[in-house]
Amino acid sequence: MTTIDPTARIEDGAVIGEGTSIGPYCIVGPHVVIGANCKLIGHVHITAQTSIGDGCTIYPFVSLGTPPQSLSYRGELTKLEIGAGCTIRESVTMNAGTVAGGGVTRVGERGYFMNCSHVGHDCQVGNDVIFATSATLGGHCEIGDFVFIGGLSAVHQFTRIGPQVMVGGVCGVRGDVIPFGLVNGQYASLEGLNIIGMKRRKFTKDRLVTVRSFYQKLFHGPGIFAERLTEVQPLAANDPAIAEILAFIDAGKHRALCLPADGAHKS
Repeated sequence: MTTIDPTARIEDGAVIGEGTSIGPYCIVGPHVVIGANCKLIGHVHITAQTSIGDGCTIYPFVSLGTPPQSLSYRGELTKLEIGAGCTIRESVTMNAGTVAGGGVTRVGERGYFMNCSHVGHDCQVGNDVIFATSATLGGHCEIGDFVFIGGLSAVHQFTRIGPQVMVGGVCGVRGDVIPFGLVNGQYASLEGLNIIGMKRRKFTKDRLVTVRSFYQKLFHGPGIFAERLTEVQPLAANDPAIAEILAFIDAGKHRALCLPADGAHKS
């Protein structure tokens, strides 16, 4: 049964799914769609064309679908889409998209967003991500599945982070991070592969050896980076993860690649 606290304000036009509970002092705008069996604990604000999948739990002082923090925004009605099964902790903010950026901010399923984390306008966030306390995305970022972003880390606008990446705490991420990468440092640099995450995704020992060997050849081999990148292209046939990393590098547009800090990558 759907339950709505008498102090909550649900505007005409909002759609509330079966079994959802809306706690004290929540505000739900007229274009909002909330799925079944969600729980808004209290003091939650949801506006714009925001849709929330089934089974999400949203904690106090969360603000979803608020206007994009972009100087190009002119009050257009844009979207925020959140997948099923997400946990959104206290004071998280997620902005709606901009017309120039496609008009939609998307967040995948089963994400865990710790307190005060932020998803900027027009971001595309994958499934099963974890954002630690105050992890922040600038606008237009692309975040793959199973990404972990450490506490107090910030990702520059238009940056891509590939699947299964781990970003350490208190990092400024200014470059695209390859799939399966591990980055750390005040200004994030590539420190290796997220081996623990890969093991959790059932990579065998043989696969880990293969991908590690590729990583060493690409980022720490002799010669300049551009030459090494050309030389390792045939290795895409050796493992799907290698093919995924090479395709990610090839698709880069706005940001340079996040590279190791040891100088071996110089081009």
